[in-house]
Amino acid sequence: MPLIAHPFIYSPPAEPWLSPVHVDDDLILLDKPSGLLTVPGKTPDLADCLEARAQAEWPEARIVHRLDMDTSGIIVLARNHAAQRHLGLQFEKRYMRKRYIARVAGVMAQKSGTIDLPLRCDWPNRPLQMVCHEQGKPAQTEWEVIEREPDATRVALMPRTGRSHQLRVHMLALGHPILGDPFYGDRTTAPRLHLHAEMLSMRHPTGGEWCEFRAACPF
Repeated sequence: MPLIAHPFIYSPPAEPWLSPVHVDDDLILLDKPSGLLTVPGKTPDLADCLEARAQAEWPEARIVHRLDMDTSGIIVLARNHAAQRHLGLQFEKRYMRKRYIARVAGVMAQKSGTIDLPLRCDWPNRPLQMVCHEQGKPAQTEWEVIEREPDATRVALMPRTGRSHQLRVHMLALGHPILGDPFYGDRTTAPRLHLHAEMLSMRHPTGGEWCEFRAACPF
């Protein structure tokens, strides 16, 4: 797998600072921009993140899951311990439903399919991940073509597991890396990683009503 060939400089977008999609007594749904960390890094220059920005507005906000720095889209935070536990169990038991939009290199011949390839960390090149049938953890992704372009394909990706870099590695394994991917493809093919968390659906922590939240794809 390719390594980053240049020093990493963290330059998160300042506008918009926060993009709320939905806020109530239990939940905060935000549209995270590409280029912003979900949680702070290990050094002071990596302190700016979605969690810190959210807690400046809602001090009680608690992270439930993460998106890669380069991925944009919908993310949920809890406003109390009970909601955090409720949402955490939904992720753990795979009740949550997520839909991503991606543009990938090349024209995909089939209309849809399921990728079932186990993943583990590529330790010499961490944080990169890799397919490994001997030591990898189960990972499944459903995909469906939305639109074919002359040299690319727009697809919907529905992960059934939540492994690190799952969608990026799975699409690479199909021979169609996501455009703009600095880890598993060619960052020059797009101005950013063309991966966006478009939809998140779940049971509301209070009352159990099924809710669906969306953030429009920016590319």
